[in-house]
Amino acid sequence: MFLIGSLYSCGITKYIPEDERLYTGATLTIESDSVIKNESGLKTDLETVLRPEPNSKFLGMHLGLYYYYKNQKEKPGFINRWFYKQFGQDPVYQSDVETYAVEELLLNRLENRGFFYSSASSDVEESDKEASVKYVVKVPKPYRMASYQLDSLPASIEETMKQIIAKSPFKEDMRFDLNNMKLERNRIDKELKKRGYYNFNNNFLIFEADTNRYDNRKFDLFLKLKNEVPKKSLIPYKISKINVYPNYEVSDSAKITPTRYNEKNYIQKEEFFKPKYLDPFIVIQDNQYYNPEDSRNTARRLSTIGSYKYVNIQYKEIDTIASDSLGHLEADIFLSPLNKRALRAELQLVTKSNNFAGPALELTMSNRNLFGGGEIFNISPKIGYEKQLGGDKSAGNSSLELGLTNELIFPRVLFPVKIDNNFFKYSIPKTKISLSFDYLDRTDLYTLLSGTTLFGYVWDANRFVTHEINPISFNYTELLKTTPEFEDILDNDPFLRQSFEQQFIAGFTYAFTYNEMVDVRKKHQFYLNFTFDIAGNTIGLFGKDQGPEKPKTVFGFEYAQYAKADIDLHYHFNFAKEQVIAARLFGGYGMAYGNSEVIPFVKQYYSGGPYSVRAFNIRSLGPGTYNVEIDGTSSSDYFDKTGNIRLEANLEYRFPIVSFLKGALFVDAGNIWNSVENPTYNGKDKFTSDFISELGMGAGVGLRVDIQSFVIRFDLAAPFHNPSLPKGERYKFDVDASVLNFAIGYPF
Repeated sequence: MFLIGSLYSCGITKYIPEDERLYTGATLTIESDSVIKNESGLKTDLETVLRPEPNSKFLGMHLGLYYYYKNQKEKPGFINRWFYKQFGQDPVYQSDVETYAVEELLLNRLENRGFFYSSASSDVEESDKEASVKYVVKVPKPYRMASYQLDSLPASIEETMKQIIAKSPFKEDMRFDLNNMKLERNRIDKELKKRGYYNFNNNFLIFEADTNRYDNRKFDLFLKLKNEVPKKSLIPYKISKINVYPNYEVSDSAKITPTRYNEKNYIQKEEFFKPKYLDPFIVIQDNQYYNPEDSRNTARRLSTIGSYKYVNIQYKEIDTIASDSLGHLEADIFLSPLNKRALRAELQLVTKSNNFAGPALELTMSNRNLFGGGEIFNISPKIGYEKQLGGDKSAGNSSLELGLTNELIFPRVLFPVKIDNNFFKYSIPKTKISLSFDYLDRTDLYTLLSGTTLFGYVWDANRFVTHEINPISFNYTELLKTTPEFEDILDNDPFLRQSFEQQFIAGFTYAFTYNEMVDVRKKHQFYLNFTFDIAGNTIGLFGKDQGPEKPKTVFGFEYAQYAKADIDLHYHFNFAKEQVIAARLFGGYGMAYGNSEVIPFVKQYYSGGPYSVRAFNIRSLGPGTYNVEIDGTSSSDYFDKTGNIRLEANLEYRFPIVSFLKGALFVDAGNIWNSVENPTYNGKDKFTSDFISELGMGAGVGLRVDIQSFVIRFDLAAPFHNPSLPKGERYKFDVDASVLNFAIGYPF
């Protein structure tokens, strides 16, 4: 800002030609002899025609104009050329303003809003090097509607039009408004299409206003058809034939014998997709009136299966000798499948805050139509190796991870009782079944084996809302081998030992997501995710007592019992092109009860890292005011800092730099705590009413490479409030403790 201010101090007035004045904008005043309802809205509407737009300012400075003039030099230099390309604006002078044309636009806009016989005037105010314009419009009492009715129409459409007009938003005494008439015409066209009028067009409708009334400034509004409207546009159409091509190829022809199912023809050389599984996704039905919403719903539902790359629905008129009051259509649904089998390889380079780094390789083999019903089967083996670089070379400085994930997705509901698919209007839920195994060998510390099984459903209730429910969730973890060093860690942290001893987690999870980010045109976007996780209640019915003050077991394993809920709220304010103010709030709480005193380690919260408080390394912040260098032991370095309470807030300003390169300024705050004090943390981890003073805070700058929504992100952040320091020393912008975060995708 100091640099920009210095450059601007020279001023721009010396660059303005002698015979010109810089245009600084216009004001508008409305004078009326009556009260205008929503006058502020009318004024805002009129101000949109004030032309031209003056040069924009930033903090009172014409920066865009400044770099325009700098770029006019014979040798402007690289920096000036770059700034001009990014921010430069051509000057707008007084000679560019045509006040008479603007007055005409104002009068036209007023007439469109019902204020006939208005007048407009302008006055130019000039100074030495600047000029502005004052516009004044004198507005009389507007014309208001006395009645709204249909003119004579053909019998084939008259009754339908009467039903549609009966639900019109037009009411007596409403002001004449051309925009409202356009909206009404579109509404009528949409309603006619829903009722089968396939060939109708909103341009066939015309409004006529009759002002020849004894009432002062009243009009009668008539809706009629234009002359020479095609006859086929005035009759409804029914679907008489439906052809579905589940595995469409251009060479497909009528020679293929169709399979008849549920009044539809399924045409495929061999059974690629079973009709009984594909049919529920098609809401277009035989002998029903044409409705474009049925086409859109069908196309969307078919696209969600995951087996097709293209869905194309076409209609063609059938020539018949039937009554002139009804037409017939044939619907063709062309489905182009993706490759049935696919192989994806992903090579990863993993770096962690504890100086662990190493490569990982993950393969994913997919079958997108396993049983001929759109089932997707993924099998993903993974191998990864990490080694601690630098620092202490004690036990546990390397690890080997082997993993295998199997996932089967059915594009329909699997349930003991048959569920009618018509219950799900927007999309049909998917059933997900997964089974995964993970083997982790932490050198000289422990060997861990874990397995997870899930059965659940996910579905979109509408464009913005998604539900995901897993009624069956099993997780089993077993320490296959431990070393004396690791046993010493567990002895020093009883809470950690308990979190590992309860090896069996059986529960229920639910997630609700409301996501407006899918609508990129919205100025204000909200995102809400709520998750609920509860474990141990059902399986606890079969628990076996092991004696007083000892946890129960199932099949010889201790099982965890807890409830956990968190909420994640995002807000984006898109106030200019590619400029966004993004904010996020997160809160989470987990409670152990019954058979557990501590939430399992894998279910606990952590803070810090590229998707959290970026001024602190991942899993290094907290809990509370705990400081590993002051309060910790040698064993404290081995494990991430976790807790059962988490609060975070983030604020970020995103802006374009050049082409696909974007920038950001951000500030983060957050921490984790325990609701029950862990003796290992010397009481500094417990959540209290003083939690705000225990937030870790940081600020930084970001650089993002955004190529068609694929984002590679670099964020450099430094803490300015470190809760692990003593009170009075926490507020310090510590550049030496800066953290460089590398991640894929935006943080929120």
